[in-house]
This record gives sequence, C-alpha cells and structure tokens, in this order.
Amino acid sequence: MAAVFARTASKICRLSAKIQACRGYANIVDLPETHQLLQKTLRDFANSELAPIAGQLDKDKQFPKEQIKKLGELGAMSVNISEEDGGTGLDYLAYAIAIEEISRGCGGTGCIVSVNNSLYLGPVNGWAREDQKAQFMTPFLHGDSVGCFALSEPGNGSDAGAASTTAVDMGDHYLLNGTKAWCTNGFQADAAVVFATTDKSKKHKGISALLVPKPTEGLTLGKKEDKLGIRCTSTVNLIFEDCKIPKENLLGKEGEGFKIAMMTLDAGRIGIAAQALGIAQAALECAVDYAGKREAFGRPIAKFQAIQFKLADMTMRLEAARLLVWKSALLKDAGKEYSKEAAMGKLAASEAATYVAHQSMQVLGGMGYVTDMPAERHYRDARITEIYEGTSEVHRLVIAQGILKEYGITAR
Repeated sequence: MAAVFARTASKICRLSAKIQACRGYANIVDLPETHQLLQKTLRDFANSELAPIAGQLDKDKQFPKEQIKKLGELGAMSVNISEEDGGTGLDYLAYAIAIEEISRGCGGTGCIVSVNNSLYLGPVNGWAREDQKAQFMTPFLHGDSVGCFALSEPGNGSDAGAASTTAVDMGDHYLLNGTKAWCTNGFQADAAVVFATTDKSKKHKGISALLVPKPTEGLTLGKKEDKLGIRCTSTVNLIFEDCKIPKENLLGKEGEGFKIAMMTLDAGRIGIAAQALGIAQAALECAVDYAGKREAFGRPIAKFQAIQFKLADMTMRLEAARLLVWKSALLKDAGKEYSKEAAMGKLAASEAATYVAHQSMQVLGGMGYVTDMPAERHYRDARITEIYEGTSEVHRLVIAQGILKEYGITAR
C-alpha cells in the first residue's frame, strides 16, 4: 500500500523538480521524503476536494462520504496499519501530518478520519485476534466503512472508569445494557468499540472492551446532536437494551477495557492535536490573505503594525504547538513513553487553534462574523478541540502528574 501511495504522490508532484516546504510550516527540520509526499498529496487533496465544499458540508451537516472514500484510496484511513494487514504502513508522525492537512481543508472531515484511524482501528489493531480482524478491521481500511469509539456516558464525563453500561456474562454471549454518549461517526459507523463493566466489584479493573457490529438487535441510535462546529460529523448516543454480543467479540481479555481505553486515548490525542493544527493553519492563512487584500486609509491592513503583531503571535503559537505534537508522535514511533508529551501537544494545539481562529476573525473584522468567509467556521470548529479527547483541565492534570513522577513525587 505504501508503494501505491508513493506512486500516486509522485504523479501529483511530477511538475515539481523538488518538493519545497509548505508555506507556514516549521523549516528547522526536514521531513523524510515519504512524509513530504504525504504532506503534498493531502494538501493538494484538501485544496481541491475539501476546502471548496467545507462550508456547504458544515451548513447541511452532511457526512462527506465521497471524500472519505477517496481519502481511503489515498491510504489516509489506515495510516498506521501495517501493509501486511492491508494498511498504509506509515508511522505516527505521518499520521499527524495527514490529519493536519485534511483538517486544514475541513476540520470535520479531519475528525472523521482521526476517529477511524486512532480511536477505532487503533484498539482493533492492537488487541484483536486474527479472526476478529477479518470482520472488524479489513473493511475499515480504505474508506468503505468507518468505525466509532464508545467510552463516554451521559453521567460520567471525564471519569472514564465509571462505566454504568454493563455486559453480563450469559454463557455464550454478553448481555449489553446502557447508553454511550458523544460517539463521533456513530450514525455512519459499521462497528463500534464499546466499553462496559463486566465486574462491578473490580471498579475500573472490571471494565472490558467489546466489538459491536452495526446494526445489531438491541442497539438503537439517539438523535444526531446539533453541534456548534465540526457539523459534517455525526455525534449520537448508542443505546443498548438487552443487546446480545457473542463472547468471541471480546477485545483483548476481560478486565482489560480500561487499559485499552487509556492507551487508545493517549494515541488519539495526537490525532486531535493535529486536527487543531490544521484548523489553526487554515485560520491563519485566511487572516493573512485578507490582510493583504483589504485596504484601509489607502493601504493594505497587512502594513499596519497592529495587524502584524496579531499575525506574529498567531504564527508563533501555531509553530510551537506543531513542534510539541510532532515530538509526541516521534516518541510514540520510537516506542518511548509519550503520555505527558501527547497531553502537552494536544493542550498546546487546541488552545492555539482557538486563539488563532479568534484572532483571525478579529483581523477580518465584520467579514469574520459572516458565513461568506470561512473564519467563523474555523472559530466554531476549533472550540471542540479543547474539550474532546480530554479537556484542557484534564490534560493539565496529566502533564503535572507526569512532571511529578519524573521527580519521584507522588501526585495524589
């Protein structure tokens, strides 16, 4: 798959004698050629296939089915799955670059791709048996199907260990009851990784992960949430009422669910951080373009120091966040501990996204407040990145605990 991808990317780059660093990106490091090809390919795709329709997708709350299929053909739906398993076979730095470029074109589409890659395929690839992969991984590699991740519940918020959804052992199957909330891709998904309590006495160590196909008898969907941003994604509740799940659909072992969820979220934070970077990059480019064209007092507003200071601060925060995100991806690729760094990258990128999008609207003035320009959509899309995959407050706790641990101090 990687070879096919490289050939596709080469065709796109054929007119360029040399791939130059994309405008607005950190130039203190040279990405490997494969990563540059990936970056250029997906940037071109975002420019031609996503950015022109992102506003309409947002307005209509329309799932970009055709674009997801094309991204699957480019290898973007299974970036980290090995070529032996049918995936693209690239690393997590490549994944971060891919999500950023897609999100630069459409933040909602970036979210859909991120959820399928890290929240669904991540745990399936890591814990599924070979016989499970045929049903729950292979169809999800190339955009034909998408998956979702069902951990949160209406009442537990950030307390991932407080799962009230239960999976009762009935001999040859589990009887699943409860409600899972905020399931991105939930409406379109053909399968979900669902976390449920199999032994209440063990608390978080009694949580297990189940692979649940859709549709399944006993599983119904709640209403699609009407959201502030990333409106082309579907966000629904999964409601389980005496839902029979075969024993062979257990992912990993009983009681491993909490560990699977936490490890999945660590990796998933890199994807959401990259989504935030893409939204911020789009917002910055929108502001720079407008400032160069809009004239006031006889000259472009880009020549005013007040505007220049805004652009400088926007760029500085974006570049700093990008390096943190790339560092966390590189640590993961190297097999090193990266939880603290992933939290730092996600926190920095999400707060940079909301800041840059806010300042972009300010540069545009009244035009930033109307839907004729994409600035207001960037502003709305950016806001969720500080909330899902762990709130900013949770990430500060994770970072602080990581720091104290490094110095041999108990955080609690």
